[in-house]
Amino acid sequence: LLYWQGKVAQRTGCLALSESSHFETQPVWSNPPVAMVIFNNMWTLLAFTVSTTVLLLTHSCTAAKSELIVTTIKQDPYTMAKGSQLEGYCMDLLSELAKKLGFKYKVHLVKDGAYGRMDDSGSWNGMIGEVVRGEADIAVAPLTLTAAREKAVGMTKPYMQTGISILLRRDIVSQDSGFFDFLGPFSGETWFGILIAYILTAVCICIVARLSPSEWSQPENEHNNFTLLHSLWYAAGALSLQGAGPHPKSPSGRVVSCTWWLFAVVLLACYFSSLSSNQSSDSSHLMIKGFEDLANQDFIEYGTLTGSSTLAFFKNSNNPSYRRIYEHMERRKSLVSSMDEGVQRAREGNFAFIGESVSLDLAVARYCELVRAHEVIGMRGYSIVTPMGSPLLKNLSVAILQLSEAGELAYLRSKWWASSCMAHSAKASSLRTHGMKGIFLVLAVGLGIGVLLALLELTSKSRSSAQEQKKSCCSVLTQELSQRLRTNNTKRDQETSDKSKA
Repeated sequence: LLYWQGKVAQRTGCLALSESSHFETQPVWSNPPVAMVIFNNMWTLLAFTVSTTVLLLTHSCTAAKSELIVTTIKQDPYTMAKGSQLEGYCMDLLSELAKKLGFKYKVHLVKDGAYGRMDDSGSWNGMIGEVVRGEADIAVAPLTLTAAREKAVGMTKPYMQTGISILLRRDIVSQDSGFFDFLGPFSGETWFGILIAYILTAVCICIVARLSPSEWSQPENEHNNFTLLHSLWYAAGALSLQGAGPHPKSPSGRVVSCTWWLFAVVLLACYFSSLSSNQSSDSSHLMIKGFEDLANQDFIEYGTLTGSSTLAFFKNSNNPSYRRIYEHMERRKSLVSSMDEGVQRAREGNFAFIGESVSLDLAVARYCELVRAHEVIGMRGYSIVTPMGSPLLKNLSVAILQLSEAGELAYLRSKWWASSCMAHSAKASSLRTHGMKGIFLVLAVGLGIGVLLALLELTSKSRSSAQEQKKSCCSVLTQELSQRLRTNNTKRDQETSDKSKA
């Protein structure tokens, strides 16, 4: 406004700056013409109109800048399409940052589908290029913090730490041998079922030996050989195919023993067959613990993402193993164009995908046949990108640190990296209980038949004794059961009689 008032004063001589820094009217003529007064008023009106227009344009530009243009790229679980909307880790992070800093935003996907790489001419493509050219205000995506990118754009404090690792199929990599690998042929629930079957069989042998008159005809005078401890030893001997005497003499005891022998033979056959299969398959597997093992083998093809910071890491590394990996990927042209393509090739087999460990953990959580190598190299972080010298850089970094201290970043990580497959507590080839339910069913039927036969033998003897003694069958049967099952009282009576004889 002062500028245009000065222009009016220059043309009409009617305005001048006073000592108090105010414009004052200083007429050039004592009696200015009417035309001159009209001309002066017109210039004043024009100056006011121009000043108002400039202020409105400035305000509209400031209001327009309050809506940030955000560029991103599709990659699970950072940014995913859900209908016409976008969702994912980065979208939730952007929403939390907008709440803290109080800005509005509009998200669009990067046009060329690239993260950001500088070509030979010094130009950047992808999301980095859009921020450099001013097509976007910020880029929110899994963008790795590197020295080259830091020179071209501003990068915030990392919101996630990651590194470089290897993704492979679980069945083409042998695992480290442990002290209890001999338990591998059966799953944990199968071993538990075998233990229960062993204890129940020993108890049934002990009960049958007590109930059957053919096994224990005179409970008052004879000693029963099949105590619980001997029954456990007898069943264990059958499992080792060695046997332990004496053997049962009654039909019911022999039914229980034969059923247990059949169970032991089938169980041992399955165990040794599965153990031999596991040993032979492990001998054909590769032991790949890290990048050194990967570089020293030619059986598995491997590659990484084209134009990624992971590829640049191997290209610029002075480590001989890492250089061999880079030269192998360039020579075999084994690079992939997207993360999804790398994961899919790893799932198909005979391919190891090298990528960010955080992204590989997501693939392992979703696809149970995949496994990530333990070694992680080149630790770095994912950051949000802003233009160089942007005032948003400091505010975004502080907001990210606040979210990290409040546990919000950890919550988002657990939300979007939740595993959808069960943990592998045993090898895939381990036999489970439902795979051997037939032999368990045969054992249960055999034990039931043996106990039933023992009861029938005892009932038959009780009926004969009842006819001889002219008593009811139920009373005699009850008396027989009490005599055969009272182990402590029988022992005491035996000891008392021995003492009286002495």
